[in-house]
Amino acid sequence: MVSIKRIGLDTNVLMYYIEEHPLFLRKVEPLIDKIADGKATGITSYVTLLELLVKPIKEGRLDLVDQYKIIVTDHLEIVPLDEQVAVKAAELRARYGIRTPDAIQLSSVISKKGEVFITNDIKLRDVEEIKVMTIDDIDMDFHKVCQP
Repeated sequence: MVSIKRIGLDTNVLMYYIEEHPLFLRKVEPLIDKIADGKATGITSYVTLLELLVKPIKEGRLDLVDQYKIIVTDHLEIVPLDEQVAVKAAELRARYGIRTPDAIQLSSVISKKGEVFITNDIKLRDVEEIKVMTIDDIDMDFHKVCQP
């Protein structure tokens, strides 16, 4: 069994974890814990930070803004939007017709040699440049391959 060490995370995965989603927390918590414990590297783009901060900013919850920033910046490899990421994102948009934020997320993870991208967006499963898994795809076998 091959061990997965570099895991791309879509914003929704982190939202489910932070907000303790009643259905999805049990699936994403072991994954986030592995990343926090240094057993795997979580990769995302600055799109994730942008998307996570909208609700707390709108609600005037600056305490949550700070907490979310710490969660993302302290535990994840965040990929800036540079020329390489932008060009790859454009290629992904052109080939699959996906939205710009999704293309940036995927391109960012691909640029950092991510082995899998975890999302809850089934439309992204068509992308062939990286293995895309939805939260429903996560099972105990997946968590085992994330072990060191």
